[in-house]
Amino acid sequence: MNRSFVVMGWGLVVFLILVAGCGKNPTEKKLESFIQDHVALVEPLLKDLNLSYWEASISGQKEDYDRCAQLELELKMVYSNRDEFAQLKEMKESGEVKDPLLARQLTILYNSYLENQVDPELLEKIVKKGTEVENTFNTFRGKIDGREVTNNQILEVLKTETHSVARMKAWKASKQVGVAVADKVIELVKLRNEAARSLGFDNYYRLRLTLGELDEGELFQIFDELADLTDGPFRELKTELDGILAGRYGIGPEGMRPWHYQDPFFQEAPHIYDVELDGYYAEEDVAKLAGAFFTSIGLGVGDILARSDLYEKPGKNPHAYCTHIDRKGDVRILTNLKNNQNWMDTILHELGHGVYDKYLNFDLPFILRMPSHSFTTEAIAMFFGRLACNAEWLKGMVGLSEEEAKSIQETVQKSQRLQQLVFARWCQVMVRFERELYTNPDQDLNSLWWDLVEKYQLVKRPEGRNQPDWAAKIHLACYPVYYHNYMLGEMMASQVHSYIIKNLLKLEPGAGVGYVNRPKVGDYLKKNIFKPGARYRWDELIEHATGEALNPEYFVNQFVKR
Repeated sequence: MNRSFVVMGWGLVVFLILVAGCGKNPTEKKLESFIQDHVALVEPLLKDLNLSYWEASISGQKEDYDRCAQLELELKMVYSNRDEFAQLKEMKESGEVKDPLLARQLTILYNSYLENQVDPELLEKIVKKGTEVENTFNTFRGKIDGREVTNNQILEVLKTETHSVARMKAWKASKQVGVAVADKVIELVKLRNEAARSLGFDNYYRLRLTLGELDEGELFQIFDELADLTDGPFRELKTELDGILAGRYGIGPEGMRPWHYQDPFFQEAPHIYDVELDGYYAEEDVAKLAGAFFTSIGLGVGDILARSDLYEKPGKNPHAYCTHIDRKGDVRILTNLKNNQNWMDTILHELGHGVYDKYLNFDLPFILRMPSHSFTTEAIAMFFGRLACNAEWLKGMVGLSEEEAKSIQETVQKSQRLQQLVFARWCQVMVRFERELYTNPDQDLNSLWWDLVEKYQLVKRPEGRNQPDWAAKIHLACYPVYYHNYMLGEMMASQVHSYIIKNLLKLEPGAGVGYVNRPKVGDYLKKNIFKPGARYRWDELIEHATGEALNPEYFVNQFVKR
């Protein structure tokens, strides 16, 4: 009797499960069918596009970029289908899609289609112009005294040269690409604005924020608050910085100009303190170090590194990025490594993107197999990139003695504080310039750029210079309306760091930690941030992972307050 009851009970459970599985309403069933057909079409196309971009980035050949542009256009044409967009709009407005996974996929699909509901000829112009500009960026080499130089060579001059004229020549060489692309970038901005207006938006900037599920007012409220909180501390540090650098170059602080900083945009802090971290990496293999570190926290990256392209080549993209080719685990990074702190930071950063993609839950639907938001993956990349100048990390990975780690810890923390303040102020320039760029691309952009640089970075413009220096920043042309994600990512990285310190490692706030050989950190990241993929909105993910909404106070407490 009891056994019969158990069997009947399990039969009832199975029956209820089947009923529940069949319980989707007609709209949800229609959406499921739509998604199935859509993924069958875009999955192979997206893979071909990613592979094509990868090959073009390495070769620098025009024909490879042309093929990439053609595939990008084909993908955009899928999302430009007006009948399919109408179906998605109808399903979205019906309110009938109750299943959380289906509802999230519907939102992502709707936004993807919305951006592409523009005239096909206009869409083609945007793609081709964007590819043309990117190809120029990736293959352009500035010249010093008529001699072509790589980006790494320019950075080396700005890092080591003490003669102001030589520094000025290198800095100007870094800006020559701006002259080559400026008119095309403005044309591209106008084309994007035309597309956005056809969709009912004032400009492309507002369109992109909307599609990224960000409110413009809230975003700039955060940036305004951050500007206020960092203004005083940055001015104090900038005065100290200029005094040290001016002494190094044999000039007065009033003579400091853009080429007296070690980064062409002053987005990276110069090395001004006693500790020189490059020396710790000079005899190391930064790729090997990075691989060993990620393995130590349970996030193996050997397969990623094996598929990657790590070193300089003629024609190769001089920058760095991570790509997930197929949303099935084919994750790669492109870098141009040197054994120094900058590239140690970069490879940790790119592998941060990489582990996010590698450790997604691949049982999720294809459309949700990606990070929750651009800035959530940037947060993880920054979380790891910061370790390149962390004394505890150096102790664990490079073999610093306890005594040496302690001796450099205070100086390294000062260096990190300077770096974060420098970057926070640089982000103010980029975010505000880009909003103005799309608001009115016909204004005097050259002057606007330097007005913002002087206000937020406190860097004097070169006398009499009227060049499109802004256009030398690749993000404005090729990765539009993206830079705010870096700063939001820094905020989230600090929030995640604070959560791990307090709740996972049970340490006091401000405790020095390099995470080496702490697999529970990798487990936490996999479970709470990576595996959810895009099933949650960014704000829901942060609350899910840290127990509260995104809060800039964690960044301020970590890097701004003394």
